[in-house]
Amino acid sequence: MAELAEKSRSERVAEQRRSLPDAPGVYLFKDERGTVIYVGKAKSIRKRVGSHFSRPSNRAALEMTTSVAEIDFVATETEAEALLAEQEFIKRHRPRFNVRLRDDKSYPYIAISLDEEYPRVYFTREKHRRNRAYFGPFSNAKRVRETLDLLGKVFQYRTCEGREPGRKSGSPCLDYYIKRCQAPCVGYVSQEEYRANVETIVAFLSGRYRDIERDLERSMKLAAEDQEFEAAAHFRNRLRAVRSLLERQRIANEAVGTLDAIGVAAEDGAANAQVFQVRDGVLADRQSFYLENAGERDEGDVLEEFVLQYYASAMAIPPQVIVPRETTADLALLAEALADRRGAPVEVRSAERGDKRRILELAERNARLALDQDRLRSEHRRTRRIDALEGLQAELGMAALPMRIECFDISNLGATHTVASMVVFEGGAPKKSDYRRFRIRDAAQDDFAAMAEVLRRRVAQFRAQREISPHEREHDPSFAALPALVVIDGGRGQLGAGLPELAELRELGTTVVSLAKRIEEVFVPGRPAPIVMAHDRAPLQLLQRVRDEAHRFAIEHHRSRRDRAMTRSVLDDIPGVGPTRKRAILAHFGTPERVLAASREELEGVPGLPGKTAREVHQHLHRVD
Repeated sequence: MAELAEKSRSERVAEQRRSLPDAPGVYLFKDERGTVIYVGKAKSIRKRVGSHFSRPSNRAALEMTTSVAEIDFVATETEAEALLAEQEFIKRHRPRFNVRLRDDKSYPYIAISLDEEYPRVYFTREKHRRNRAYFGPFSNAKRVRETLDLLGKVFQYRTCEGREPGRKSGSPCLDYYIKRCQAPCVGYVSQEEYRANVETIVAFLSGRYRDIERDLERSMKLAAEDQEFEAAAHFRNRLRAVRSLLERQRIANEAVGTLDAIGVAAEDGAANAQVFQVRDGVLADRQSFYLENAGERDEGDVLEEFVLQYYASAMAIPPQVIVPRETTADLALLAEALADRRGAPVEVRSAERGDKRRILELAERNARLALDQDRLRSEHRRTRRIDALEGLQAELGMAALPMRIECFDISNLGATHTVASMVVFEGGAPKKSDYRRFRIRDAAQDDFAAMAEVLRRRVAQFRAQREISPHEREHDPSFAALPALVVIDGGRGQLGAGLPELAELRELGTTVVSLAKRIEEVFVPGRPAPIVMAHDRAPLQLLQRVRDEAHRFAIEHHRSRRDRAMTRSVLDDIPGVGPTRKRAILAHFGTPERVLAASREELEGVPGLPGKTAREVHQHLHRVD
């Protein structure tokens, strides 16, 4: 049967390959479940797809082609359009075999609130608000905060939150007295002066260092000519600080200008890219990005995909990008795509000699060092996890390493909304894609009965999944897996309640234990006394991590269900409060409890909520039946 299914899949893919166009565009490989596993671009879709199947370059490429069950494509007018479309599909689908920035949604930015009268300069991980200037992405949050600290010392911007500067006392805060803020809240600086200072910060973050030096020097001389010596001294000190900073970071002659030098290192399933940002001959920043490279692409492919992903979220693209000489990427195509996004010409080329070559070599060397260090850290973490698993195996007398551990916990903080969680650790690390949640149906207040119900449903799911093919959409890989170890949160009573339900898994080799919180005793079936492991040893610490994660996951689920129920009960029956106004009220107060405690005046202060409706909400929430 499996051979017939494989033959059918191969024939279907072969037929799709024959119908592909001989034209530029993007192609998408999908597996049996319809999941996009790879996105590629090509000058000729038919020829490029054929090359994947005719000569797989490595183990990962072979694994990818044998997983393909369907090929989709989008034809484009030019190869440059295909390149940009490819990145959009990668961003949307996050395919397994493409090169991807790790955790690319959480990279930090520096934001400037230009939509406020006195703009703030602040750290953020989002960049969707209109009328705000963003700089980044940066690869290191600590360095972003150090940059903000430096900007505060040199340019003195306000750090208070809110659209208006200042605080209720009406007096300057400590930042003014330590020369970190010009105190716009009490009028010590005009709005025009403050805005001009913010424009200087924008210029600094944009790398226009020579412009800043000239402007500060001009302002200093004008102030001195007007005999405003205190202002002149202020500009002089700021100029000295800027020059001192730039001299420390200058790594090339000013004639080098503004460019990014990108070095890449790739090995096995990992890669690193270093971006050396040079502005007016000054090393403005060095970014280090770790990349997922499950497809084991070569460094040319890694460079191409990284450049497009990086500049898709970067706030600015320099006029010149320097890349390794040996790259196989199509530099003219990259330049065309970047120029289209920048709205001005971009030169993408290698460097043969001089300062640019030296900067590129620094980037390449740092990429290799970062990749080696990351591999060492990963190997160290893997070794520690294996040591913990081996220790746990010895303590529990298991026949094999507990590579898959499942832990179950009940969250019951009241008479309703009792829930349970199942968390999974594989190889000693969380596997969040396999976490599952349960709503308790029959035993709301009885923890023992609730645990028995959850474990009974877990075993029923395991039994049902054995009848479903892995290629079917109904297949759940988490429930289909057989755990080596099941951990029940609780003591001997919870273990006793769960053992009868897990008899089928125990017959297949699963070990079952419970972990009590009081002194971290481990209860094992058939042993009269619990196992007390050393608190400073890895086996117990691993069990504690698993138990704590199950508890966190259960509590999170319980709170979300309780909050949804509360918001439904307190807001859904109020006339004039629809979904939009309900979201506005919750966004303003944060929690249902704060909505219930709000005064009429506080409800009237909700943005977008008419005063009449606010009064009706207050009356409804505080009526006496």
